Amino acid sequence: MRQIPVIYVVSDSIGETAESVVRAAASQFDGGHVILRRVSYVKDTQTIEETVNAAAVEDACIAFTLIVPELKSQLVRRARALGVRYVDIMGPMIEMLQDVVGERPRLLAGLVHQLDEDYFRRVEAIEFAVKYDDGKDVRGLLQADVILVGVSRTSKTPLSMYLAHKAIKVANVPLVPESRPPKQLDDPEVRNKIIGLTIRPDKLNLIRQERLRALGLKDESMYASSTRIVEELAYARTIMDTLGCPVVDVSDRAVEETAGIILDIFSDRTAGHSPS
Repeated sequence: MRQIPVIYVVSDSIGETAESVVRAAASQFDGGHVILRRVSYVKDTQTIEETVNAAAVEDACIAFTLIVPELKSQLVRRARALGVRYVDIMGPMIEMLQDVVGERPRLLAGLVHQLDEDYFRRVEAIEFAVKYDDGKDVRGLLQADVILVGVSRTSKTPLSMYLAHKAIKVANVPLVPESRPPKQLDDPEVRNKIIGLTIRPDKLNLIRQERLRALGLKDESMYASSTRIVEELAYARTIMDTLGCPVVDVSDRAVEETAGIILDIFSDRTAGHSPS
């Protein structure tokens, strides 16, 4: 009966990359039956020594994704000395990319998983922005990193989505004279997250008229009237003054530019400074 191969998967990170490659290769041989022994988060040469010695005793092979040069060198030296077969899964690809790109690799363990974590944080922030858009659910105010308040058509939703792609959880709340703002905005913990958005009346008038036309409605609607707009902006300013939040004028700014200002405010707050 043929012996089932034993393969040590050695990594200075999780080791998922090496394991995936080994399993993919093994699947080409009669069902892919192999015994995997994963050795993750290797940080010292002693662990390398112990692992190679164990592989030698079992007549096993080693597949590794070691990025730290001294750990990689130690494994190769020891494996050659003991006659243990090994495969460097990442090394040849990194060397090729170094030649193509013309830059030295960073040689930091676990970067791919850091990228994965960043990706999932962005996805979570995007889902958050959708769920707590336009004041749909005030429970999001306590969980948000940033809370945007302002009248309709001050780019609250586009800004929320833009910032979400920076992994920032944003909730936004419309300010309407006929509706009192959520009482949660008075919570000291929530207040520190609020940023107000304002806009010039003439600019808002043009934006709302365009919005009505896009919806197939008459642009003389109260929604786009100058009187109504001035009333809404005055009301919103009163609320923002009461909340004591910084206010950003979006009148002549692209979403990216406004988002940059908000990010600066957010960074200052995170660093423990009060926005000016």
